[in-house]
Amino acid sequence: MLAMTKEETERYISDGYIIRKGLLSVAEVDDFRDHARKQLEAETKSGAVMAKGDKEGKTTLLKMWTKAEDDKYGLLARDERMVDLAEDAVGKPIYLYSHKMTMKQPNEGGAWEWHQDFGYWYNYGCLAPEMMSIYVALDKATRENGCLQVLKGSHKLGRLNHIRENDQTNVEQEHLEAALKRYEHIYVEMEAGDALIFDGNLLHRSDANRSDTYRWGYICSYNAVENAPFKKVREYGNYDELRKVPAGSFRKAS
Repeated sequence: MLAMTKEETERYISDGYIIRKGLLSVAEVDDFRDHARKQLEAETKSGAVMAKGDKEGKTTLLKMWTKAEDDKYGLLARDERMVDLAEDAVGKPIYLYSHKMTMKQPNEGGAWEWHQDFGYWYNYGCLAPEMMSIYVALDKATRENGCLQVLKGSHKLGRLNHIRENDQTNVEQEHLEAALKRYEHIYVEMEAGDALIFDGNLLHRSDANRSDTYRWGYICSYNAVENAPFKKVREYGNYDELRKVPAGSFRKAS
């Protein structure tokens, strides 16, 4: 099954997210993760990977691509399984807004504070919240290694005000405290290959990685074509035609 089922669609509308178990097979995860780990850890040593700090001084490594090329990263972003789920979530023709790798290294990866992705996408020229993301777990994600957390149904609040703190853009504390009292707090523990499909206004965060395991995730964000930014603020996010590819095509790329 590529597209959302009726039940998944209803849960996405009510909760702001769904989990698709085993979106990638074990073999696909191994192929993608092993390639990424070797390449991106080498790039980290050469200074080609960003490091985002948290309040404790711990850092999460971040690699972002501005285009979906015909490499493993670009092909997975255009994989028909990813695209079909995203299009069902948005409900309109879409394009790839951005794709990135978040890398929480053992005992080091930092926390991300509560935020909505649309909280800053709006400032980048996207008028409507017709945007969402798919997080693919490349390692087992647990409470101990900093799995994603969400406030179930909080996307219904619409865009909240955000402020810049350290290297992050976070929701303002007063509204956050009210939301924490109103919405169920879920720890999204996942197996490698599982995917979290979530709305751009869903409040989410993650803790630091305090384990001796890796917690890497590949995140693809999609936007409605008609909602492309009206101004160019970033190198990424601007409209580029999305060329969907068959499932698993990334395995053939080097």
